[in-house]
Amino acid sequence: MSSEQTPATPETAGPRPRRLTYAAALAALEGLALVAGGAWMLVEGLAGDPDDRQSAVTGGVTLIVLALLPLLAARGLLARRSWSRGPAVITQIMALPVAYNLIQADSVAIPAGIALAVVAVAALILLINPATTQALGIRGPGRAQDGKQ
Repeated sequence: MSSEQTPATPETAGPRPRRLTYAAALAALEGLALVAGGAWMLVEGLAGDPDDRQSAVTGGVTLIVLALLPLLAARGLLARRSWSRGPAVITQIMALPVAYNLIQADSVAIPAGIALAVVAVAALILLINPATTQALGIRGPGRAQDGKQ
């Protein structure tokens, strides 16, 4: 039986916690931002006059492909799939060094870095919250078989 066919367990039954919905929204926001940034780089690379057209196109395509991770994670979080928390957490961890570099840029990228850092930290807090873990049906180590704490 696949994970999509698995019936809801008592831990995952009921309404979706707002924390889980907010975490999914933040992951989707990051994914959409990556798509927008990738599309902008791609258009600039194809239509504009970049220093290196091939790098601009490659960078744009790479950002669009990277956007799949947070977008799929957001979809999984909304559907309450336990596998989705891993990609969502990885996305946030990857966003933190990017935010740091943007903040260190000494340019107009500083506000973007601050915003990215705030979103990444907020999403991490939401994703590791016990209510989120319970809503996704994730059990801690040693609790997989007996279900006891």
